[in-house]
Amino acid sequence: MMMKTIRVATDFSRYPAGRFFEDGPNSGQRFREEYLAPIINDEDRIVIDFDGARAYGSSFLEEAFGGLVRERRTSKEHALRVLEFHSSRPSIIAEVEGYIREAQPKTEA
Repeated sequence: MMMKTIRVATDFSRYPAGRFFEDGPNSGQRFREEYLAPIINDEDRIVIDFDGARAYGSSFLEEAFGGLVRERRTSKEHALRVLEFHSSRPSIIAEVEGYIREAQPKTEA
């Protein structure tokens, strides 16, 4: 079984913020594209540890995790099966899981 752990505060940034690349270097889009998308379909389990970061804005969380489904990086079922969230604040986990469940894949033009 392949397992990867991403500790957001130490592997990415203690100050994750913003939705898009242009919002700054610690955006949800960057986290998704550089940390999640390359491995989401290759790992059996990806543990995301949210502890240690200053705070998480909804735009960061929605773009990083809801964006996996919206941008067709993976299905919501696969994301919910593979991603395992750890946080001392259960509300963060509930928020992220909600974004994944609510995400709708973009229709192809």
